[in-house]
This record gives sequence, C-alpha cells and structure tokens, in this order.
Amino acid sequence: MEGITEKITPWLIEHGLYILATIVVAYIIFKFSEVVIEKFIRKVIVNDPHLDEKAEIKRENTLIAIFTTTLRVAILIVTTLMVLQGLGFEIGPLLAAAGIAGVALGFGGQYLIRDLISGMFMIMENQYRIGDVVRFGDTSGTVEAITLRMTTLRDLSGTVHHVPHGEISQVSNLTKAYARVNIDIGVSYDADLEHVISTVNKVGEELASDPEWKDSILKTPHFLRVTDFADSSVMIKILGDTKPQEQWAVAGELRKRLKIAFDREKIEIPFPQRVIHQAKP
Repeated sequence: MEGITEKITPWLIEHGLYILATIVVAYIIFKFSEVVIEKFIRKVIVNDPHLDEKAEIKRENTLIAIFTTTLRVAILIVTTLMVLQGLGFEIGPLLAAAGIAGVALGFGGQYLIRDLISGMFMIMENQYRIGDVVRFGDTSGTVEAITLRMTTLRDLSGTVHHVPHGEISQVSNLTKAYARVNIDIGVSYDADLEHVISTVNKVGEELASDPEWKDSILKTPHFLRVTDFADSSVMIKILGDTKPQEQWAVAGELRKRLKIAFDREKIEIPFPQRVIHQAKP
C-alpha cells in the first residue's frame, strides 16, 4: 500500500494538479463566456439607425449566440488536448494525424467550408436574426438558432428545418424593419366604387385608432388602387404598414372588420358567376 502511495503521489503532484487546474479554468471560462460575450457585443455593436430597439436586440442576441457557441467548441477542443497531454499522451502525433486526415477529407469538407463562409457573410451583413420570420426558397419559418454552419427554422405546423448556409441561394426576410398588410379583395360590379373606397378607408382608420391595435400599425391600411376587372368582381388592393411580425394579426383583424362593414353597407363580395345562354329550339 505504501509503495502504491509513493508512486501515485508524485504523479498527482506533477500531473493531477495540472489536469485539475486545466478542467477548473476551462469550466470557469465555459460558464462565464456567454456573460462576457454578451457585455462585449452590446458595448461594441453600433446601432443601425434603420432598426428599432427590438430589432437591434434581436441582432445582438443572434451575434451573442453564434460567438458563444464557437468559443465553447474551441474551449472543449483545447481542454481535451491539454488533458490528454497531462495524462501522458503525445498530442504532437495526434495533431499531425489530424492534419493528414484534414487533407484527406479536404474534398469532402468543401461543403462544410462553403457553409461556414456563407454563414459568416450572412451574419456580417445582418440579413436576418434569431426571431425573424424568413423564407429560403420553399422553406419558411421563424429563426430559432443560427450557427456558422446552418440556420434552424420552425414553421407554423411546428416542423423544424435545419438549413445549411451553403444551400441558401436566396433569403426573404418577412419581418425586418417593418412589415406590410397587402390585401386584394373583390367587390361586385354593381357596387358604388366611391362608396367602397370610403368604407375601406374608414375601416382602416378605425382599426389604426383602436387602442388594442394602434401600437402595431405604422401606416393606416387604405385603398390603393383598382388592380383588375375579374370575371365576377372588381379587384381592389389595400395596403398598410405594421411593425415586424404584426402583419398577419393586423391583416386578419382588418379582413374581419371589412366583412362586417361590407355587410352593413350592402357591399357585395361576389361568388364566381357564369352566364349560360340556352339555345332556342
């Protein structure tokens, strides 16, 4: 027993304390990395004059999440190598082998490099942030997470989509700076168009002045123009600006109020109609 203790004690003094100190320091850095990065980002990021306070916070939160994840991965890798070295493993050959493997996998890793480079430009250009609603081609949803390699979206049905940045050819941000209510609605050819315009504008003004909705609306929804003479109706366009992510709720409330107002004012929203001519016998 004394012989074992005599052998273990020098090892613990020489290597054990080094390993323990490495793990403790790594844990402290890992634990407080997010706090430090958050303070740093919020201090050094210059506010964009075109973004409101809420949008700026989303932008900063996105950068904080990305830098925190990247730093923590680096901490884990470095700590693992230092612990292996403390246990007596030669990490030189390990690093050399990793370099050779990296060269061997270079062609396969080109897609990973493409994802990382694309992700860096997307972050630098502030194309979208965590919490934005975006569309990548046929895939759309709320941005839940962003890393240097990919973006995670959740759509209305709750499905989560993981999209590598290198696969994104076009980004459509539906909630940046402001959003827009854009409604096309058909009215009967028999309707008095001036009366229709007056009713639409009145409903928009009532909605914009409603205490429950006024904070969500930046520009009162209003009649814009006649867009088409359709088969069964005259198509009109209604536009209004809202705060980001509020356009769907405002548009739904506006449609409800328009239907009630049109019923009250006897303005018909026609069904598709077809005229049939019967040949005389």
